[in-house]
Amino acid sequence: MGPVTPTVGVVVLTQGTRPDDLARGIRSLLDQQDVHLDIVCVGNGWQPTGLPAGVKSLGLPTNLGIPAGRNRGVSSVAGEFLFFLDDDASIPDPRFLSEAIAMLRADPTIGLLQPRVVDPSGLSSPRRWIPRIRKGEATHSSNVFSVWEGAVLLPRKVFDATGGWAEPFFYAHEGIELAWRVWDLGLRTWYAGDLVANHPVIQPTRHADYYRLNARNRVWLARRNLPAPFVPVYAGAWLGIQLLRWSRNRPALRAWFGGFREGWTSDPGERRPLKARTVWRMTLAGRPPIV
Repeated sequence: MGPVTPTVGVVVLTQGTRPDDLARGIRSLLDQQDVHLDIVCVGNGWQPTGLPAGVKSLGLPTNLGIPAGRNRGVSSVAGEFLFFLDDDASIPDPRFLSEAIAMLRADPTIGLLQPRVVDPSGLSSPRRWIPRIRKGEATHSSNVFSVWEGAVLLPRKVFDATGGWAEPFFYAHEGIELAWRVWDLGLRTWYAGDLVANHPVIQPTRHADYYRLNARNRVWLARRNLPAPFVPVYAGAWLGIQLLRWSRNRPALRAWFGGFREGWTSDPGERRPLKARTVWRMTLAGRPPIV
């Protein structure tokens, strides 16, 4: 008896503002080989229409934010694995999912996988798409402690055990928390440099409140996930980093400091601090959660 064909629940998140990109991404999913897909297109504040046959539609009456939108889609699909794809991303290789799942099945210590991200037009990919401090070559695979969230694969049981995407965040850094919580399950988050997802090079500052939400969520990330002694260290390290990074961009710094204050004075939601052994494993793997 041959290997069982993997089943994958796929959540495509959109606001309906990029119909051509959305169609491209869904088409790339329907082209996937040797997998059974259950696909839902989640409209964040929009009712998806005109979808291909077999693709389900879930319209949310208001924009709940990126993490909450993805979470809402999970209950609408079935599958041993979950794959999250943003509406401006696509998968160029029709064997991408089958090969990525083969990696997870071959090494059950991997709890989450992010592929290498490539601009389909040939533009140079920004270094931020490589989720490592020491970036190295984009094709080099490794353990990581954050992910680019636009194309992410993990076993459904792992996703459920993490508690899902951090809904209060709305936008920014939810991929760090998900990666940390995968590590807290005794598993690893893996950057697969030999697998590719496509995404255009777009500046993240296109998002409204980019600087404020980045700062607020850095603090929330620490308050929600880190043992108490690490919380001020992590937040303070990122305060120093941003002072250096944006010292000549006063409007950005003002917005960032506003978000930093908000992170300390507002409710971040559920607190689930990492276990001491998780902090030690992350440290041994090269990324203690202090920066």
